[in-house]
Amino acid sequence: MSAAPAGTSAAPGHHRVCSLADLADETALGVEIDGVPVCVVRTGGTVYALRDECSHADVQLSAGEVEDGRIECWLHGSQFDLATGRPLSLPAIDPVPTYPVTIDGDDVLVAVAQTSPERG
Repeated sequence: MSAAPAGTSAAPGHHRVCSLADLADETALGVEIDGVPVCVVRTGGTVYALRDECSHADVQLSAGEVEDGRIECWLHGSQFDLATGRPLSLPAIDPVPTYPVTIDGDDVLVAVAQTSPERG
């Protein structure tokens, strides 16, 4: 598969969101794909994508801290598992959707059509 320009579809349902080199370890990047806010996170050499919206207070998760496979909402401290979107601490009790990530060379591709779990 050849690299697609930023924001265009590289494969059916997949969109290039950034280059791997632009995403340092233990960092998050907020992007929008087809109107969906997406938080792209790199930690421990793995890249994850989840909805960029805390299920407790509708705050951008991409502005939070990343550590040990989790992201913390900066406003109230809710933490979410990056692989599953499951809340790990209160006050959040609902999970956030996660999205499949594919690495193609240096391109980070995310598919927002396939989400888990259901929310917004």
